[in-house]
Amino acid sequence: MQRIFSGIQPSGIPTLGNYLGAIRNWVALQADHDCIYCVVDLHAITVWQEPKLLVQQTRELAASIIACGIDPARSILFHQSAVPEHAELAWIFNCVARLGWLNRMTQFKDKAGKDRENASAGLYVYPNLMAADILAYHATRVPVGDDQRQHLELANDIAQKFNHDYGVEFFPVIEALILGPAARVMSLRDGTKKMSKSDPSDQSRINLNDSADTIAQKIRRARTDPEPLPTEPAGLAGRAEARNLVGIYAALADTDEEDVLRLHGGKGFSSFKEELAALLVESLGPIAQKTRDLLSEPDHIDQVLHEGAARAASICRPIVSKTKQIVGFLPT
Repeated sequence: MQRIFSGIQPSGIPTLGNYLGAIRNWVALQADHDCIYCVVDLHAITVWQEPKLLVQQTRELAASIIACGIDPARSILFHQSAVPEHAELAWIFNCVARLGWLNRMTQFKDKAGKDRENASAGLYVYPNLMAADILAYHATRVPVGDDQRQHLELANDIAQKFNHDYGVEFFPVIEALILGPAARVMSLRDGTKKMSKSDPSDQSRINLNDSADTIAQKIRRARTDPEPLPTEPAGLAGRAEARNLVGIYAALADTDEEDVLRLHGGKGFSSFKEELAALLVESLGPIAQKTRDLLSEPDHIDQVLHEGAARAASICRPIVSKTKQIVGFLPT
């Protein structure tokens, strides 16, 4: 059974994009993989986080993940900062990765923007920590979005250079898994932009704890064009908002664009939006309720995460210890 590792930043309650693009796939992978899922709070602090809010958002994310179907008894679920081997291996990888490699990382350029000189060093070496997250467990598969492919390629470069430099075959090759029919859910206000919690408009996204009324309102207000839905997927070309809504419907209904348009093609967006909102409420309502129930017991969430951290450490500690031995550190 191959080992999966994936992480998600603690930004609080996930969006529909997080759910369809990542979390729902994580749930399915539990059936035939050894799964390790991590709330990556070390990655979060590469940009300033208000400490009390970070604690709250870590719990909210963990509760939401469990509510979506991640079983902490079946998979390992933990918060990154509870396992110090991640940071320890990341430092070793800081000394393996080359500056030229990091200079090519487009996500740093996007996040730092024009104020690059004021970006944290942590944001710059973020990909090295991501490589450590995965390779500390000798994970061989990582479900990622397209925006993380470059970081995964870097992780493989680091693994190969380490193995070459020290004359070992220690770290494995990592395979990227791009899964699901809606791997990239777009903003409800702009179909050319990814749905994100960083968007200042809450109307741009569906949050997993949104009420039925809020979901219906957001879908009614979702940007569309004046033309009716096409009858075939080819008719969605150049219609980013229409494609996004059809893709969301297809993902929630476990079908494809062709089937959605077979049912709804030729109709105006008004009736389609009503049916999409109903499908969203049906799909997300139970998740929202279970999340609320879990958040009413924060001590239980903390216990689940700490137990997961202990299980994670039992796997990665010998791997990181062996890495240190290969590097030439004295045994501890």
